[in-house]
Amino acid sequence: MEGAKKQCHFILVHGACHGAWSWYKLKPLLESAGHRVTVLDLAASGINIKDIKDVHTMHQYTEPLLEILAALPSGERVILVGHSLGGLNLALAMDKFPKKISVGVFMTAFMPDTTHRPSYVLDQYCERIPADAWLDTEFAAYGRPEQPLTAMLFGAKFLAFKLYQLTPSEVLTNEFLLNKLS
Repeated sequence: MEGAKKQCHFILVHGACHGAWSWYKLKPLLESAGHRVTVLDLAASGINIKDIKDVHTMHQYTEPLLEILAALPSGERVILVGHSLGGLNLALAMDKFPKKISVGVFMTAFMPDTTHRPSYVLDQYCERIPADAWLDTEFAAYGRPEQPLTAMLFGAKFLAFKLYQLTPSEVLTNEFLLNKLS
């Protein structure tokens, strides 16, 4: 059929402290163009019910994405799109399922290399960001004392001034955010 566009399957991977909801504008645009779109919540993110205290590795954090890729029919290839920390999830998935991924799109995302350990880029980022730049972001250590893990929860001020500073105030309808900022 001349002029017909090939339908692609996109899998959209959110960044830190976000969930599938963060793709609410892009998903319908891709679908209206005739593409199939899958959004997911990584472990302990969005509405994923896994407790953060049960997530000890990047592999465990990435399990929802790995499960989707494992379930794809033989021969189906997807376009992975990852934002921010989601770039590390993409890299892990691309390494584990190279034949199921046609393209990996690192959209302002961490992109590990093959020389350093996978967390190298994130470690470098964290070392270079002054502590006060995190504003009201909460960091919690948990796990084994000899090898603690860290979780973070972006605070309302961090969200408003670092991530969503261009969002009109009338759009910020979340009671929690409005109360925290006043």
